[in-house]
Amino acid sequence: MDTGRDGWIRVPVGDDAARWATRADSRPVLLVVHNVTAATRLLDVLPLFHDDLRVQLLATTPGSSAFRAGLAELFAKVDVPVVPWEQALHLPAKLAISASFGGQLATLSYQLTILSHGVGYTKRLATRREPGAGSAPVFGLSREWLLGEDGAPVADALVLSHPEQLERLRAACPEAVHTAVLAGDPCFDRVLAARGNRERYRRALGTHPGQRLVLLNSTWHTESLFGDGGDDLLPALLPRLTSELPADEYRVAAVLHPNIWYGHGPGQIRAWLDRARRAGLTLVDPLDGWRQALLAADAVIGDHGSVTYYAAALGTPVLLGAAPLAALDPDAPISDFVREAPRLNATAPLRPQLDALISEHQPLPGPAEFTTSHPGGSAARLRRLFYGQLGLPEPDGPALLEPLPLPPYEPPSRTAPLRVLTWLRGSGEVTVERYADPRSEPSSHPPGDGEVHLAVHEDTRDPAQLAIADVVFREGSATDPRFGPPARWTAETLLRHPHSALAAYVTSPSACTVRTRDSRLLHLTTESTADPSVYASALHAWLAAGKSVEELMPEGLTVRTGAAVHSVQITSVRVTPA
Repeated sequence: MDTGRDGWIRVPVGDDAARWATRADSRPVLLVVHNVTAATRLLDVLPLFHDDLRVQLLATTPGSSAFRAGLAELFAKVDVPVVPWEQALHLPAKLAISASFGGQLATLSYQLTILSHGVGYTKRLATRREPGAGSAPVFGLSREWLLGEDGAPVADALVLSHPEQLERLRAACPEAVHTAVLAGDPCFDRVLAARGNRERYRRALGTHPGQRLVLLNSTWHTESLFGDGGDDLLPALLPRLTSELPADEYRVAAVLHPNIWYGHGPGQIRAWLDRARRAGLTLVDPLDGWRQALLAADAVIGDHGSVTYYAAALGTPVLLGAAPLAALDPDAPISDFVREAPRLNATAPLRPQLDALISEHQPLPGPAEFTTSHPGGSAARLRRLFYGQLGLPEPDGPALLEPLPLPPYEPPSRTAPLRVLTWLRGSGEVTVERYADPRSEPSSHPPGDGEVHLAVHEDTRDPAQLAIADVVFREGSATDPRFGPPARWTAETLLRHPHSALAAYVTSPSACTVRTRDSRLLHLTTESTADPSVYASALHAWLAAGKSVEELMPEGLTVRTGAAVHSVQITSVRVTPA
C-alpha cells in the first residue's frame, strides 16, 4: 500500500475490498460528520437505511470544525466503519450526507445532500474565506457558505424544512435555488411523535406530580445564555434558581449545546456547575436526552438557539435570558420570536416571573408555523430523496424514524444543605418548603407562624453543616451492606451527630426509615411519589412542636408541598436485638 494511504481502511471499501468484503456489491453511503452537533441530525436519518442489504454506511470527518472533541466516542457508538477524509474523496460512492458546511465538501465527487443541524438556517457565522468582511453571512443560507470557489453550489440537495427558507435562499443565493428540497424536519418529527410519552420523560427526570420542571437552555458562543459576552447572567442565575425556588415544587435541569460541552470539555462543564448540581440541577445528555427533557418541561429559560425555538414550537412557555438579535438573520422567523418573546428580568425575584409566565402563557404563532411545513412527513420525503440519489428503488414499507428512547431514571441529587420551612396546619398536617443551598442566612423564623430547620445530606461537601443539622438523610438500598440495614445506619448517624434530632434513610421514591432522638424507629410510606426526605422533615417539625408520634398513628401525616398533598402512613419498626 502506498505510504500516502496509511490509515486507509481495506474493508468494506478500499483497493482490495472485493477480496475481503462479504457483501461487496453494497453501495456506500457516506456520513460526513463535522462535529457532535451535526452528528445528532445525521443519526436522526440513519433508520431510513435500516434493513437494506444494498447499502453500506460509512462515516468520515473533514476535520474542519473547531469542535472535533467527542467524535471518537460518537463514532464508537454508531459503530459503522470510519473512513479517513482523504480516502473518502476516492470512494466509489453515490451519496454523501452532511449536516453542516465547511471543509472541502466541494471536492467530493458524488451526490452531496446537506441537512440543517438547527431550526433551518438562522445564525450568522463568518467563513474562513471571508472572516472579517463586514457583518457575518447567514450560515447555510448565503453565497459564502453555499457556493464553492468555482461559483457552483456545494450541495446537490439542500434540505429545507419550510418554504420561508426557500424565499430567503432565493434572495440570498439564487444560484443554489435549484438544489433546494423541502423535506420537513426529522429532528422535530421525532419530538412530535414522542409527545405521548411526556409523563414518562418527567418521571425519568424525577419530576413529581405537582412539580414544575424548569429547563435552562443555552446555545453556544459568547452571546448565548451560557456565554460571558453579554450581561453574563449565569453566575448569578444558577444559585438563585435553587435558593429561590422550593425544591419540592420546582425541578431544574439544563440542556447545553454540544459545542459548549465539547468545546470546553464535559469535565469542565460539570466543574463550573458543581454547586448548582449539588443543589439539584441535572445536566441533560446533549446527544440522547435533550428532546425528552424539552417535552417534559413546564417552562424554558433560554436564548436565540434552536432548542429554545423548538420549545416555543411545542407551546412551552419560554423566558429569554439572552437575545442577541445581531447574531441572527433579521429575515428569519426566529428573529421575530426573539423580539416578541418575554425576557427574564435578572434583578427581579424568579418565582413570580416563572409563575406568571406559565399562568399567563399564550403561545406565539411563529415557532409552530415555521419550524416545519411537513410535520410528521420528513421520513418519507428524505428517503425518497436519498434513494433517488442512489439510483435505487425505495425499500418496501413505510419510511420511519426511530422513536425517542426513554432516558434512564435520574432524580435530582441534592447534597447541598436544605433550609426547611414548616407550618403546622391542623390535625396531623404539615406544610413544607425546602430551599437548597440558600445564599442568605436563614431568619430565625419563616414568615407567619412557621418554623425553620436544617436538613443535610450525609454526603454534603461541608461537614460543618452536618454538625448543626437537625435532620440528616441519605438514599440507598435497604440491603446495601456498606450502610447496613436502615436501622443500623440511622442509629450510627444519630450517634455520630449528637446535634441532630432525626436521621432518615430513603429506600425508594415512596418510603424512608427514620429514627428519632429517643431511639424510636419509624417507617414512612406513601402511595404518591416525591422525595421522601421531605416527609422526614415534616415529621421533625411535628415532633419539635411538642406533638407525639401516637397522634399520627391512626390517620397518618399529611404533608403539603405547594399544591401537592401527600398522605404518609407511619408505622413503628420493631428491631430485634443482635
